[in-house]
Amino acid sequence: MSNSQEFSFDVEVGKILNLMINSLYTNKDVALRELVSNASDACDKLRYLAAQNPDLLQDELKISITTNKEKRLLIIQDNGLGMNREDLIQNLGTIARSGTENFIKSLTGDKQKDVQLIGQFGVGFYSSFMIADKVEVLSRKFDEEKTFKWESDGSGSFKISEGEESLARGTKIILHLKENATDFLDRFHIKHVVQTYSDHINFKIEFIPENLEAGAKVETLNSASALWAKDKSEITPEQYQNFFKHISHLPGDPFMVIHSKVEGATSYTNLLFVPATKPFDLFHPDRKTSVKLYVKKVFISEELGLIPACMRFLRGLIDSDDLPLNISRENLQHSSVLDKIRKSVVNKVLSELKKKASESEEEYLKFWNNFGAVLKEGLCESSEFREKILEISRFYSSKSPDKLISLAEYLDRVKPGQDKIYFLTAESVEKAKSSPQLEVFSQKDVEVLFLVDAVDEFWVTVALPYKDKEFCSINRHDVDLSDVEKSETKEEEIKDVTSSNFEGLLKFIKETLGDKIKDARISKKLTDSPVCLAVDAGSMDIRLERFLLEQKQIQAGTTKIFEINPSNKIIKNLNENYSNEAQRNEVKDKIETLFDLACIIEDEPIKDAKDFSRRLQSLMGS
Repeated sequence: MSNSQEFSFDVEVGKILNLMINSLYTNKDVALRELVSNASDACDKLRYLAAQNPDLLQDELKISITTNKEKRLLIIQDNGLGMNREDLIQNLGTIARSGTENFIKSLTGDKQKDVQLIGQFGVGFYSSFMIADKVEVLSRKFDEEKTFKWESDGSGSFKISEGEESLARGTKIILHLKENATDFLDRFHIKHVVQTYSDHINFKIEFIPENLEAGAKVETLNSASALWAKDKSEITPEQYQNFFKHISHLPGDPFMVIHSKVEGATSYTNLLFVPATKPFDLFHPDRKTSVKLYVKKVFISEELGLIPACMRFLRGLIDSDDLPLNISRENLQHSSVLDKIRKSVVNKVLSELKKKASESEEEYLKFWNNFGAVLKEGLCESSEFREKILEISRFYSSKSPDKLISLAEYLDRVKPGQDKIYFLTAESVEKAKSSPQLEVFSQKDVEVLFLVDAVDEFWVTVALPYKDKEFCSINRHDVDLSDVEKSETKEEEIKDVTSSNFEGLLKFIKETLGDKIKDARISKKLTDSPVCLAVDAGSMDIRLERFLLEQKQIQAGTTKIFEINPSNKIIKNLNENYSNEAQRNEVKDKIETLFDLACIIEDEPIKDAKDFSRRLQSLMGS
């Protein structure tokens, strides 16, 4: 073999190969499915380039499959984009570390489920080693002269050399089948696999028999028609499911299929799927969307932001009739046609989700639990779809800590005189339930939403009023429920917490805590607890500030307002004794300790843990 050079597989590839060869034997058909899918992608990429430069494509793009029973070979070939030497090393010798690690973490031990993960993590080519003990890849890039050969037995290395056989263009994969994989030499089995998984591929997939010279005929195995171009009444659920698996590489059936054709000023067809499971990269920093753009059934791009980031869980495609085939990706970024399509698709998806929720709230909550946190990212962006997203958003609350509710349900329960939608951000529902900030809301029977997703910190800062009611954090010092009617079921009188008899104590607290606090004030929220921390109107919410500190987006936190409850016996005791010179130091220790306890409740750091421990021990011993 001339100019042959041996390379070691990337460590991560080695892990994948070991799994393919030794563990995932359950559904070996996935190997052929993935190789055909890769061949289809190569043809799609060349067809896109040919839309810009028609001279590149003088023949029909297609995929062919043939066998050699004597040598136990299965051969899959395409005349698509092709690869050069560097492409072969990069594409078949390395793999994204994050993808591999997530793949391995996602393995359940159930081979039937695990094998379905292969394509999702971009490791489809390596499924070849489920059925082959040696794989050869011959490839010639569309704009280059040389054919290169890649070969490996999956044992830890691969070889690259100049190919002895010269291809006109594209890639030829030769699988040396294992003894237990001879069913892939059977034309009927190959046809079954192609028609099950790849019938919708928009390129002809041919089976070329070995005895072609003896008069046998080439057989087309798939319908080679774009599934999305068909009428919905002509498509079976199985065809939708197989197309979903092809385009998404996700296991299982989709949660929802959105297939529609729009005609008018802007004409397009969309075939979109909402997965039933979370894609592994849903919260990856890149946060790429996965909806492909086609123009007149020709693949154009997957990197145009066809849908907003908050809908990156969608898989599928949009096929436009109104865009020219030779439009550049740069021009597409600023296309008014694409903007109209984008808005129309977002409205359609939100409409279908709302419909799903009205039909079956239980089914809808399966979607919300998977993708609600992602969808709420849209509340931080353009206000155009904010109200529609809020309509289908679901939240836990002080009255419904175990069952998600809609804002419509919340508004049905507002008290007379209540002009705001109150919320509390927290790490979890359990944390929210234990917050002292809730006390006056419970006393007045006012419901508070529990916002426990990280994104909640951000959208509430930009949310417009919903149904004429503003969103209001109960962490604010200026929260006032004096206009809200007290629940008839509550017999206890609302306590007067505006007494002026505590001005001296407030002054003493400010002197004691100094620059640890912004101010000390009487609380309008506490009915039982002695103290809490609060922020002024317009200031950053406590949890948002902590998040930004953790992300190093801000350098330091701000001081908080220290609120006291004059109805609490501890505060009353402090008020009686702070002016007593003999008890001054003890009162100071109690104030410092109450402040530290308020910090603990809000997950704020204690600046001097050693002194806190000393004070606590002293108080317990007194």
